[in-house]
Amino acid sequence: MAQSTIIMRFPGGLSKALTLSYDDGVDDDIRLIEIMKRYGLKGTFNLNTGNYATKENYAKGDRSCGYRFMTYEQVSELYAQEGIEPALHSLTHPFLETLPKAQVAYEIVKDRDNLEKQFGKIVRGMAYPFGTYSDDVVRVLEDCGICYCRTVKNTRKFDLPTDWLRLNPTCHHNDPLLMELVQKFTECSPSEGRQPWLFYLWGHSYEFPRDNTWDRIEEFAKAVGNRDDIWYATNIEIYEYVESFKRLVFSLDMTRVKNPTAQELCFIFHQKLYTVKPGETLQLDQ
Repeated sequence: MAQSTIIMRFPGGLSKALTLSYDDGVDDDIRLIEIMKRYGLKGTFNLNTGNYATKENYAKGDRSCGYRFMTYEQVSELYAQEGIEPALHSLTHPFLETLPKAQVAYEIVKDRDNLEKQFGKIVRGMAYPFGTYSDDVVRVLEDCGICYCRTVKNTRKFDLPTDWLRLNPTCHHNDPLLMELVQKFTECSPSEGRQPWLFYLWGHSYEFPRDNTWDRIEEFAKAVGNRDDIWYATNIEIYEYVESFKRLVFSLDMTRVKNPTAQELCFIFHQKLYTVKPGETLQLDQ
């Protein structure tokens, strides 16, 4: 019997995906999102709803701390754009692992409730404030319905996450190897029979004016953007695709597959690319 290996592929049969994740909801995100849109990039912005600025404070233009939070109205408009996912970053950005579990739950649930009411959608993604957490914090997140949460532990790899509540990114935009990773990602592909690649970039947009590195993110976006061999997606889109793929149902003899999800899914089987529509049962070649 031939080896029955199923290799997931992203929408359109693509073998590579790219996503961004930026924290804190500061007004430098306005320029960052303009750059992202110019090059067809998508991403997730992690927000502290307890830190929104008042109109009066924002008008004063105080950037003494190196950044400036936006108002509720600005946040509502900016992160409602297509290709942008609003996600949690806790209510007030504390070190979650230092808090009693009840307070951790409040920080998460209140932030989630605020965002869901603000944007009129279900919000399930998150990034850890300061990148710190504990096993107890992870369990609380799980109980609060959070499906993924990004750390700040850079892997410099393109592996798909295996623990979504301890989601380690590829790298920060200040990584000295950033453009080397970009070159590998754009010029190479997963070897035959290997799972697809994910390039996951993270950071804070206030770092660009602070470090005078707007040209760096522009260089990155230009190198990876507007390509037809990369799936550009938000964090939640990637999570939902990967989890939907796990729900494919195969017959025991591997001659049929059923897609019980609402998402079109792609995979390679016996070196042939298959696309299974939502609710479809498909015959497989042997």
